[in-house]
Amino acid sequence: MSGSPQRQTGPGADQELHLTNTMTRSKERFRPREPGVVRLFTCGPSIYRRQHLGNYRTYLYEDVLHRYLQYLGYRVERLLNYTDVEDKALEEAQEGGVSLEEVTGPVAQRFRQECGLLGIWLPEHVARASTSVEQAARLIQGLLDQGVAYWHRGDVFYDPLKFPGFGRLYGLDMTRWPRKKRRFRRDTYPGQRWNLGDFILWHRAREGDPPEARWQTALGEGRPAWNVQDAAMITQHLGFEIDLACGGVDNLYRHHDYTIAVVEAVSGSRFCPFWLHGEHLLVDGAKMSKSRGNVVYLEEPLAEGRAPEDVRLHLLSTHYRQPLDLTREGLDRDAARRSELLRRVAELGLAQASGSDAPEEMGALERRFRERLNDDLDVAGAIAAVTEEVERLHRRREALSPGERAGARQGLRAMDSVLRVLCPGEGR
Repeated sequence: MSGSPQRQTGPGADQELHLTNTMTRSKERFRPREPGVVRLFTCGPSIYRRQHLGNYRTYLYEDVLHRYLQYLGYRVERLLNYTDVEDKALEEAQEGGVSLEEVTGPVAQRFRQECGLLGIWLPEHVARASTSVEQAARLIQGLLDQGVAYWHRGDVFYDPLKFPGFGRLYGLDMTRWPRKKRRFRRDTYPGQRWNLGDFILWHRAREGDPPEARWQTALGEGRPAWNVQDAAMITQHLGFEIDLACGGVDNLYRHHDYTIAVVEAVSGSRFCPFWLHGEHLLVDGAKMSKSRGNVVYLEEPLAEGRAPEDVRLHLLSTHYRQPLDLTREGLDRDAARRSELLRRVAELGLAQASGSDAPEEMGALERRFRERLNDDLDVAGAIAAVTEEVERLHRRREALSPGERAGARQGLRAMDSVLRVLCPGEGR
């Protein structure tokens, strides 16, 4: 079975896709600006340390979204990025006495390997903050020209009070914003909190900064802050107007509103009408985090004998906007579900069949499959539909003609190009 999402519908089939838009807090019909083309941004990893299963849960719902958009017939222009120059990465390099690339290079390599295991599609070229510095400098200069940003002791800061509608994605109450000037100089801050003050855009070069983190630009020597890096990569590769942006719920605190404020203050146009945010992966009811010591990495369930597809299925088993509690029992349950599904598919004898006379069950399955995914990307419902229709086919397998078996194979291949749970090792 092929791993490439296969077009199943003609123009206009996108009209039924509905997604919950964080910007409006409502489920809406998704429509791109340009018919047939979706410009999609999915927040990639900060590569100063490796990704855990909580991170991969976000990348998995984004992967299914991308694959399903292609299944519907869209051409998807997607940007996924690496944050490779930020305070935390520089601190890791300094503490370890190594170069920045020695910190970020192995993490990026492991990320690609683990995405491959989990069936997460990655573009051949992943943008990096370090390759969008000139674009960041141009954006910052535009903000300075607009009077939204200003210089302070060699750094550049953004004043949110100068941007009408700041914080609207999160729903920030700007009446709470202090009128007394406060500046936040670090790239990121721990926890889910709002920094009620001006955020940094440009770090001037300082003593001790390694050469690989110092660029000579029209702004002088220094580096762009994390707060402007996504905006620089997006506008460099996708432009100033995109259709859909995704990330984890953590990004609702500061990060995505900062990106909106940067891009729209420069362009004067609406940056992105649709935003999706995935909820946390929990461990024993608590958010996964390094400080709690409950971080789980991919090799742990694999070392216990589970296939990568079992882990993928489990991380997709609860709607992406609902928290999922990671347990061994849950992993075992979904591994058993997938094993039984694979057994039934194998017993249908689809592999060697020829012809293209799809059985009636496949028509019902495709309708249910689209119905569930069109309803806010209900992956668990789509998998349940596949399981039930395969059971029906399995019960009358002896009566299936070679053409019906071949038609069933074709339909399951198409749907699994989105789900990626039926075909071990294929299409990675």
